[in-house]
Amino acid sequence: MSNGNYKLKAMLQQPERLTPGHRMCAGCGATIAIRAVLRGLHKEDHAVIGNATGCLEVSSYMYPYTSWEDSYIHNAFENAGATLSGVETAYKALKKKGKLKEGENYKFITFGGDGGTYDIGLQSLSGAMERGHDMVYVCYDNGAYMNTGIQRSSATPMYADTTTTPVGVNSDGKVQYRKDLAAIIAEHYVPYVAQTTLTRDFTDIHRKSEKAIYTKGPAFLNVCTPCPRGWRYPMEDVMEICRLAVETCYWPLFEVDEGKWILNYTPKQKLPIEDFLRTQGRFAHLFKPGNEHLIELFQQEVDKRWEDLQYRCNREE
Repeated sequence: MSNGNYKLKAMLQQPERLTPGHRMCAGCGATIAIRAVLRGLHKEDHAVIGNATGCLEVSSYMYPYTSWEDSYIHNAFENAGATLSGVETAYKALKKKGKLKEGENYKFITFGGDGGTYDIGLQSLSGAMERGHDMVYVCYDNGAYMNTGIQRSSATPMYADTTTTPVGVNSDGKVQYRKDLAAIIAEHYVPYVAQTTLTRDFTDIHRKSEKAIYTKGPAFLNVCTPCPRGWRYPMEDVMEICRLAVETCYWPLFEVDEGKWILNYTPKQKLPIEDFLRTQGRFAHLFKPGNEHLIELFQQEVDKRWEDLQYRCNREE
């Protein structure tokens, strides 16, 4: 057995910290990703979990019941980063005063959807990263405000059909490209930033989660987590959609470790973006006669971003 396989087996044997019984949709990528992220936390360590308002919060916590095994804080939409940075500061102060038990180690991890991360919570996230708090912020990116009715966010890809960018006679969906949040956080010069998703053996997300949790200082994970309601796909297709996101280079796997950009995966044969778009009802209008040019424009943007990423990573070699 290779060292990589051994490590994967060890990660899978970590205790579950998000228990069954939550009310997230079948086929949702978010809970799969969150379980994977929390396997990066060593079983002997404790965690304080923050959670911005959103699908995950309303579905995993209904006072006094919770699906979380660790200490849990529900934050408002805009302040997940601020709340956990405050808790981390209080922890350090108590530890310095000797008011905590010896040998007990706590990690600070907060989760937010793209609405609460890319948009409403960007200011508190940026502040927490800039101040250097020892915490991990995990964005489960499903590309819209799914909990409140599938409204567009700045993570929504171009041409996506949402309730606030509806496709119609005079509309092809969202008119703007999606924001590259991982690159924005990397410009804060924090110790660790990574982009990942649900690959078939989970090695990428497990490795990056453990590294983020045990890197001293602020870390950020951006995880592509498909939503069956907003993306409109059969629930059993969630893993295939993640695979296509990577193989088309719509969602490249990379990390920025102490300022060094590292490309983790290059497809042997880069697939056309239409392979990814075709799996989702939110892009069905792109495949109607006369809309071929929209797919071409989408492909051009994906190609440009892929080339930019390769340049950033190659110049670090």
